[in-house]
Amino acid sequence: MQQSASTDLTALMPVLTRVARHIADTPEDAQDLTQEVLLKLWLRLNRHEEERVDSLRSYALTALRNQMRQGLRNRHETEGIEDDTAGIMPDVFACLALAEARKMIDKLPAEQALLMRLVLTGETSPVDLARHTGWPTGTVMSRLSRARAQLRRDMGLAPDAPVNALL
Repeated sequence: MQQSASTDLTALMPVLTRVARHIADTPEDAQDLTQEVLLKLWLRLNRHEEERVDSLRSYALTALRNQMRQGLRNRHETEGIEDDTAGIMPDVFACLALAEARKMIDKLPAEQALLMRLVLTGETSPVDLARHTGWPTGTVMSRLSRARAQLRRDMGLAPDAPVNALL
């Protein structure tokens, strides 16, 4: 099988290289892509003798396209990132404000605290909150309103401060 696989893959090299040049960004990427696919095909043909490939050319071209897609998914774009922005520290004041808000939420009545924790996790729809807690939507809305009003008072915010000022 090794001699036949070697001959078949050698015959496929020009076809794979030509297609790889069309789909890859650079000639070097095309060469790497072709070699990667040929290696995988070689290993597959020598490992799975019982699984016969009917059309090696079609299989190889599909493997080439799939390898290219996998490479695109794994590639991380780093162009445009300055060296000094690569390690930006989190906004310490925002972190402190969030920690303070969480402490204030812990002081709320249990039902209000539960709702506010759900809001912190991203659950903002009163209907979804009602479904999650089993409470009527009106009850959820009134408890959220009371919780937000209490948080505004506890955090020293104006009664008409926007909700996003709480967190």
